[in-house]
Amino acid sequence: MRNTVLQLCLWSAYCYFATGDPAPRGPEGRLQEHEGCDLSLGHSQPLEDCGFNVTAKTFFIIHGWTMSGMFENWLYKLVSALQTREKGANVVVVDWLPLAHQLYVDAVNNTRHVGLSIAKMLDWLQGKEDFSLGNVHLIGYSLGAHVAGYAGNFVKGTVGRITGLDPAGPLFEGADIHKRLSPDDADFVDVLHTYTRSFGLSIGIQMPVGHIDIYPNGGDFQPGCGLNDVLGSIAYGTIAEVLKCEHERAVHLFVDSLVNQDKPSFAFQCTDSNRFKKGICLSCRKNRCNSIGYNAKKTRNKRNSKMYLKTRAGMPFRELAPRAGSSQCSGDRAKPGSPIRWLLCGNVPPRAWKS
Repeated sequence: MRNTVLQLCLWSAYCYFATGDPAPRGPEGRLQEHEGCDLSLGHSQPLEDCGFNVTAKTFFIIHGWTMSGMFENWLYKLVSALQTREKGANVVVVDWLPLAHQLYVDAVNNTRHVGLSIAKMLDWLQGKEDFSLGNVHLIGYSLGAHVAGYAGNFVKGTVGRITGLDPAGPLFEGADIHKRLSPDDADFVDVLHTYTRSFGLSIGIQMPVGHIDIYPNGGDFQPGCGLNDVLGSIAYGTIAEVLKCEHERAVHLFVDSLVNQDKPSFAFQCTDSNRFKKGICLSCRKNRCNSIGYNAKKTRNKRNSKMYLKTRAGMPFRELAPRAGSSQCSGDRAKPGSPIRWLLCGNVPPRAWKS
């Protein structure tokens, strides 16, 4: 069964639909609109036309704040990786670019509205026989992680899983649990933190906000991203590249977990990064280690389990942890006027778009 792509839209009435091949882009950086079907809340026929499988897993990919107003390359890589790994799944890309391409504070204020819109879509889908919220996995990057949190908070029922990919920090750090991503938003909430800073600018949120919170390389410096010193990067004119590289690393780690199943990465529970670097926390006893990314598993721990690992600078990112005794992890343990577009990666070949 082939995957397809469907885009559910806010602000634009058009929705895109494609094959299981990587989603193509138009000149404006948005998904091309020459192939597709229209999908909107309350209209069932497009679901049938798009091959939406109500019994399959359904992924929602939610982008974050944008300065360009365009989709970035990571989105297409993530869609393709999900289509390859879960061939019968529905993959929905939520396009809220018009609401995200604003001043940051305005985009933050829009996250609640977008999350509520996703929740309404999920509530409607629950009216379809055999559709289960337990099969829904929301994947949000940066501001999109908090959008996912709002969706999980507003939906009638409990979403199966939310993955936060370096959730945005500014205006969310220390916020009430109902105004940011939290463990209460899904049955399982896992988070990757790749750009946190104790001093200076922190793009990603530092505090734990999930059931498990994983901090690759301590969460404050990612190999291969250039200068560690933000002030230094400003002096050299590379600040934008550093911010993007480290913040976006969470997405690439998640993609890596989808495409490199034979090279899984494991994280270890530890009180802080310094203890992990000393090799003190390398134990898998009592659920103290876990796979990262797509392969992460729900554990008995209720929430806020901080975990650490070291990675390489590129894919595959797995790097073996330093040896400490005999307790190493093993691979086998481990509509018009609407401002949002949604892209479903479903199960039928593309067709010519008709106006």
